[in-house]
Amino acid sequence: MNIGRIVNMMLEDHLGDIIRKARVAAGVEASRVATAAGLTLDELGALEQSGVVVKSPNYAEFAPLIDLVASKLERIASGWLPAPIDYSVYRHLRVITTAGDDMTVNAYLIWDDVTREAALFDTGFDIGPVVKLVEEHGLYLRHLFITHSHEDHIAAITPLRDLFPKIKLHSNMAAVPSEQRIQLNDAVILGGLRISSRETPGHCADGVTYVVEGFPESAPNVAIIGDCIFAGSMGRPNQSVALLKQKVREQIFTLPKTTLVCPGHGPLTTIDEQLEVNPFF
Repeated sequence: MNIGRIVNMMLEDHLGDIIRKARVAAGVEASRVATAAGLTLDELGALEQSGVVVKSPNYAEFAPLIDLVASKLERIASGWLPAPIDYSVYRHLRVITTAGDDMTVNAYLIWDDVTREAALFDTGFDIGPVVKLVEEHGLYLRHLFITHSHEDHIAAITPLRDLFPKIKLHSNMAAVPSEQRIQLNDAVILGGLRISSRETPGHCADGVTYVVEGFPESAPNVAIIGDCIFAGSMGRPNQSVALLKQKVREQIFTLPKTTLVCPGHGPLTTIDEQLEVNPFF
């Protein structure tokens, strides 16, 4: 597990992951992509598997076939990583990365410095780090916000609610009672912080993005987005690639460009950075 303001990690999706994800979403046969890229089918398969460029493909020819922006894809291929973020302005934001099922997943804890009231966004696989932070900083864990119902994001929800029985759940999950479902026109106030919700289905039918405003020292807003996008990539469009892209454009990319983007996997980024480099958009 990793707890901290700064989480150093590689991109969630390497170049090959991005190409394969886009190709499958676009419904384009691998042989067609390989031909356009100037690669053999085996060479394309090896690239998708490893992300390692042994023979440089023709990005300009194959990227449009699978709805990727060639110039942005080339930046990923050249080793792009998110720029360093000054996390010192977010004194009361923590990234909690836990591992399970051969993957890692991010959860996020925020709190108000005066009231010590805290909110957790997703649970990850292990509540141990959450409990440690709550005890270490003398917090009152009041709210649990769920970005979507995929197992890696809610794996620890039962032990968390057992330990904090008064915590209020906020989600779009179909199984939750109506009083726990997201009210899009309402905001949750956490001391000086304001948490609002935006529906972002496409990766998952119950997907929600949470926007947190009011951090001290005029720190930029924070958007906790689940698996809508990753730094340099996008979540798997389990519902519809068109719907997911539409919701990202309408509900995430319309936020201020300085907004800190907190995805469910991989490193943090900003709206401005993703507008500039994400090859899916």
